[in-house]
Amino acid sequence: MSDSRAEDEAPYRRSDRLHRLRRFPLRTAVVTPCAALLIAGCAVPAGATGAADPAGPTVATAGPALPAALEPVDPAALRSAVAAAAKELGVPGAVVLLRTPQGTFRAAVGTTELGTSDRPTTADHFRIASNTKTMTAALIMLLAQDGRLELTDPVSAYVPGVPNGEHITLADLLRMRSGLWNHTDAPELAARMDSDPGRAVTPREMLDLAFRRPPNFAPDASFEYSNTNYVLLGLVAEKAGGLPLARQFRDRLYAPLGMVGSSLPAADDTTLPSPYAHGYMYGGSAYALVDEPYPADLRAAALSGELKPVDYTRQNPSYAAAAGSAVSTADDLATWIRSLVTGEVLDPATQKQWLDSPRAEDPAAPDGQKYGYGISYQRFAPQAAMYYHGGELPGFNSFIGHDPDHDVTLVIWTNLTLAPDGRTTANALLPTVLNQVYGLALPTVTDG
Repeated sequence: MSDSRAEDEAPYRRSDRLHRLRRFPLRTAVVTPCAALLIAGCAVPAGATGAADPAGPTVATAGPALPAALEPVDPAALRSAVAAAAKELGVPGAVVLLRTPQGTFRAAVGTTELGTSDRPTTADHFRIASNTKTMTAALIMLLAQDGRLELTDPVSAYVPGVPNGEHITLADLLRMRSGLWNHTDAPELAARMDSDPGRAVTPREMLDLAFRRPPNFAPDASFEYSNTNYVLLGLVAEKAGGLPLARQFRDRLYAPLGMVGSSLPAADDTTLPSPYAHGYMYGGSAYALVDEPYPADLRAAALSGELKPVDYTRQNPSYAAAAGSAVSTADDLATWIRSLVTGEVLDPATQKQWLDSPRAEDPAAPDGQKYGYGISYQRFAPQAAMYYHGGELPGFNSFIGHDPDHDVTLVIWTNLTLAPDGRTTANALLPTVLNQVYGLALPTVTDG
């Protein structure tokens, strides 16, 4: 059982709801009365469905002096705020893992499976969706570091039949600037996943879905988040590295960092290692793959409790491939994102190239959200900025981030893709946690 506690460190332009296996924007919107409740950690309306554990947290251990930008984290206040926000969102279960110079804090509320009282923990396995992209990008950077590829190489040198492939570089794919159509937008994919949820598909099948549609713009002419880019990068990594992607992830990323709870499952493997969380969502797969809001009747039925969420735990994620099919734990992801940002994965020259890679998604907002080589970057307050990513697919929602200026690492996951009111759940929890860490007054993050 994992109470909220502190312990010593151990050795858009369009809606960017991870609905298309996307990452979360660190941007805020107008505060609503409901949002103010979430930020303050106040009481939430009666009838909210999320479960909270009544057990209290332990006292934080003493740590070194905090940087001026950071607030002392009160474990009880953190857990209370997370529990209130999770209840408001109606999530079955949620986990927050926070590491600051003060210590490590865990807030776990609800259950891993509806109908049980099994508390989620930071050791539970879940599908990390687009957080996989940080790993695929890191492997590409390692292969470049080895001299096995160049980021200026055209993708056509590795994968045949790509529209504009001779003009799309690996850097374009990494930065989401290829113009290639996003295969997870295909309505036939969502229909197939709902009719045959266990079916395995190949990366080539997913590329065929994308390549039937013309590109949306010329290479490097604009930014558009497309999972097709990272499916391609997975094939590039296999050709350049000479080994299956899962083996390279294990040998080059997971094993060196001691990430024993992380894996890239085989295409026909729909299981999750124990312990694991079940994953839920209201309605069909399209709501997690295509950027469409819940219709009013579905929303009303979910909010009233008349409609129950669907268990998507065993839906086959092979359609996401190198763009989003990895499995991990909060403990491993905290190790991963901090190691990646602080230079434990890449050599110094390659690390600088990776850190400098984010470019503004919208040229008209050069100081806004940036996307680089499998990573987002944004300054969300004068004193705080993060390298981060997020993940969403049917059943799960997650966020990982590291602030290198203040050594803050944050992992959030929930086992509900979208709240009944349509909010992405881990994204909606984010301001609640940031407020505890930085003493900010951020409104709830919305999907617009």
